[in-house]
Amino acid sequence: MRVLVIGGYGTFGGRLIDLLLDEPRLTLIVAGRDLSKADSFCRARRGAATLVPARFDRQSGVEEMKRLAPDLVVDAAGPFQLYGDDPYQTVRAALDAGANWIDLADGQQFVAGIADFDQLARDKQRFVLSGASSFPVLCAAVVRRLANGSDVQSITAGIAPSPFARVGFNVVRAIASYAGKPIRVLCGGQWQTLHALISSTTRTISVPGHEPLPATRFALVEVPDLAVLPAEWPSAREVWVGAGPTPAILHRLLWCAAWLVRLRILPSLVPFAALMNWSINTFRWGKHRGGMFVEIVTGGRTRRWHLLAEGDTGPFIPSMAIEAIIRKCLDGSIPVPGARAAHRELELSDYETMFARRGIVAKVLDD
Repeated sequence: MRVLVIGGYGTFGGRLIDLLLDEPRLTLIVAGRDLSKADSFCRARRGAATLVPARFDRQSGVEEMKRLAPDLVVDAAGPFQLYGDDPYQTVRAALDAGANWIDLADGQQFVAGIADFDQLARDKQRFVLSGASSFPVLCAAVVRRLANGSDVQSITAGIAPSPFARVGFNVVRAIASYAGKPIRVLCGGQWQTLHALISSTTRTISVPGHEPLPATRFALVEVPDLAVLPAEWPSAREVWVGAGPTPAILHRLLWCAAWLVRLRILPSLVPFAALMNWSINTFRWGKHRGGMFVEIVTGGRTRRWHLLAEGDTGPFIPSMAIEAIIRKCLDGSIPVPGARAAHRELELSDYETMFARRGIVAKVLDD
């Protein structure tokens, strides 16, 4: 199976490649705008999979896609919020070349718009899956486990990355693009406008038998879950998803910067993305560990799921959904044709297998 990974030597694409290195049935085309970086990335790795460096970006078009002849295209590049006036040109190129598609899109509008390709994907007998990452795939899988078929009244979730997790520049650009901007959020049964990185809540992530994370402030982020989860659980009256970056002082500075956008003193933080990226990847201290929580209210009862990841294990979690889907394809369990958000493709049991291999611990906690 030939898999073209756009952004293959980047943050999430590189981790996806590393997760799949043990699979001899894969030819992984490590693609990006800089062929020398792709080549260096491939030379630095050894495994059963075949690695092929390639130059490719979103402007390369269908002819280059056909030349590389992938069975599956993975877009791990981004930032999906800034893909311009024709954000789906590479999706069309993949389908025209006869390939399936998966992306790690974290942009709510991008994931919602992928449904426009449903009929085309069905006609070509190909699958197109968008948003195949922790939000919304892992989050939705956890909610299904916690709800166990019952109605859900509220969903609150958050991710707290390790301060030493390597953050890619495109991730920072995505955050900068929506910081301080209005976001539609389901609150009290009505759609209300809150502002990204300003609305916040505090949680302590703790798994019994393990050292908990310090109490962490989570700030609202613009992710597909805010639209996907209310549609999946129409009984829900509240859905809120946040991120808790550390150290806390950097989070506070980001909150202040978001307020400058909120007050229209600045139009956007995108021009400051390079400075933000340097700061986040330079001023780091604390323990190299992160976590995630999902909390729902069902039948008047609160149910919680907490995850802890030590060291370098946590940064692999966003790429695990695509790892699992690719391994399922290799074993003959191929997603049905059509274009859709990826939140129904995996269950928590799929993740638990991957977590066990890397020593990531998670547990359901009932109040």
